[in-house]
Amino acid sequence: MSLFRKKSLDSLMQQAGDTAGLKRTLGSGNLVALGIGAIIGAGLFVRTAAAAGQHAGPAVTLSFVVAAVGCAFAGLCYAEFASMIPIAGSAYTYAYTTMGELVAWIIGWALILEYALGAATVSIAWSEFLNKLVGGRIPYEWCHSPFEKFLDANNVMHHGIVNAPSLLILLLLSLLLIKGTQESAIVNAIIVIVKVTIVIVFIIVGWQFIKPENHTPYLIPADAKPAILPSGAEYTYTNFFRHGWGGVLRGAAIVFFAFIGFDAVSTAAQEAKNPKKDMPVGILGSLVICTILYVLFSYVLTGVAPYTDFVRSGKEASVAYAIETYMTNYGWLAKLITVGILAGFSSVILVMLLGQSRVFFSMANDGLLPKVFSDLHPKFRTPYKSNALLFLFVGTFATLIPGDITGDLTSIGTLLAFVLVCVGVLVMRKSDPNRPRPFKTPLVPIVPILGILVCSAMILSLDNMTLGVAFAWMVLGLMIYFGYSKKSSRLNV
Repeated sequence: MSLFRKKSLDSLMQQAGDTAGLKRTLGSGNLVALGIGAIIGAGLFVRTAAAAGQHAGPAVTLSFVVAAVGCAFAGLCYAEFASMIPIAGSAYTYAYTTMGELVAWIIGWALILEYALGAATVSIAWSEFLNKLVGGRIPYEWCHSPFEKFLDANNVMHHGIVNAPSLLILLLLSLLLIKGTQESAIVNAIIVIVKVTIVIVFIIVGWQFIKPENHTPYLIPADAKPAILPSGAEYTYTNFFRHGWGGVLRGAAIVFFAFIGFDAVSTAAQEAKNPKKDMPVGILGSLVICTILYVLFSYVLTGVAPYTDFVRSGKEASVAYAIETYMTNYGWLAKLITVGILAGFSSVILVMLLGQSRVFFSMANDGLLPKVFSDLHPKFRTPYKSNALLFLFVGTFATLIPGDITGDLTSIGTLLAFVLVCVGVLVMRKSDPNRPRPFKTPLVPIVPILGILVCSAMILSLDNMTLGVAFAWMVLGLMIYFGYSKKSSRLNV
């Protein structure tokens, strides 16, 4: 049995026409909203300040541009596949058709890092912002993982027990997804309108508080004055990836988390009304809109507050901190931002859970995962068992693991998927050049090759611990493939 046996494109197209499968209820507007819903969230409101304070400074705007360019190359490749192969499963399905089963398994396993850990990361941030909104009334023990501790002003050490709010939001959104994709899309669209409005309000109001000296120098110099960490220790910028263009590149790898989501649109291809037209619009439209908002948002944020401030306040407090400290008489906006962020995070979690369940649905249909992941609800026609099991899996990560660890692993899973989708376009153009392509990636092979190079560079710029954990995750995945999936594959029949 070949490790690189492939699913035929003709069998996939037959599967796409299966009327007993997932319901086709989403139009291009729904898909753009799904993309924006997944993209604007923790990456913008949390990771921007961390990337600016620790690596890129005001040039975090350039980090967003670098990350967006990498996403654009990958997005064009996704759009070609999504219009050709309107099947749930995203990059996993594309890899199965172009590069074979083993590569498809690897990419499906990597997507768990993107979607499942992405949902976990954002639910942790959701918990932090909820606690901020209610004035810290949630006890530390019940909104942090057992691996986190905190020394309060009375010199009392608090240890986390479980992150209960993150578990609550995951449960509510999992129940919504079980109810139906159309209902989930409507809720998502309402949330998108709210959070985009709040982002635009921050950009407009904050613009008048920009201080040119905060943008000078634009790139952090190697001899920049150290920033002060919350512990009181100094944070220096002499490391290659903490100043200049090295800092911009590391910043791009960090804020890249802000872009994951546009590819989640492709996981809903089997639920799109007219996937050949709507999928490219949903993928590329959401990417363009969010990139513009990101660059403007980060420009205003680093103009309002010095980037060194975000070393101390680089997590959930960053945007509210900038408003309350430097934007006089706009305390109401800090509250509004927090409410908008909570809503925004909710839509990100929703689309991440949707994407993961659809990848599991496709992998189970192919026999690579147990059948329980592809069972559809008799009334709602949603993969309800997959959603329930996914809630337990993601909830475990969200309640027990700190957010910093899950965030970088999410980025590496996404980047690997992007690299393999770009490779897939090159392979398919050579192996099946005459296949109808409703949307064609321009400038092939230049665009896919650039996508591979940019995304690979961002992977290499991540820290060694993240790379090591990702490698261990892949080893675990290969053990499962050779122990179960290879023997259970439907291609054996």
